[in-house]
Amino acid sequence: MLDTHARKYVQPMFDKTGKWLLKKGLTANQVTVISFVIGSTTGVFYYFEYTWIALLVLWLSGFLDAVDGTMARNTKTSPFGTVMDVTFDRIVEISVILGIAFRHPEVQWALLLLSVSIIVSMTIFLTVGAVSEKQGMKSFYYQAGLAERTEGFILFSFMMVLEPFVLWVTLIFFIIELYTGFQRFFEAKRILQ
Repeated sequence: MLDTHARKYVQPMFDKTGKWLLKKGLTANQVTVISFVIGSTTGVFYYFEYTWIALLVLWLSGFLDAVDGTMARNTKTSPFGTVMDVTFDRIVEISVILGIAFRHPEVQWALLLLSVSIIVSMTIFLTVGAVSEKQGMKSFYYQAGLAERTEGFILFSFMMVLEPFVLWVTLIFFIIELYTGFQRFFEAKRILQ
């Protein structure tokens, strides 16, 4: 929801950073890889109880993930860049989930439910993007929903910072993600039939 509706307020920051990185000679795909490398360390930092560093690398990778898309749209998008971006985003999320699971084994069952809900929601999102003739500002049809990447980062952050409530935040995240999956499924039925 925030990625769709609040983007206009932060887009100038992404534009400015993207232009600066392009002037430094970096490509959108290179920034995607940098974002991935930084973000995939989140779970490791969290597991070893460097919670604030985990939060920093998570949000830095998210920022660079938004910048790389801006860079691609200002230069030339590539289908492989889109594949890298979507794949690396999921690996960063997996890193966070694994870091939390290994540090808090008592909530692994809830993290499994959360993972299933993310898989279902992303499957619908990516399938609709692949089969839809609609095009958005991204290289495929972007299906908005209650839980988009920013909401996920906020909830992952709460899971890491509010350790006594990690189970409850995980279950709330699961419900929000499940709702988003249903929301996207019914939108798909409406726009694809």
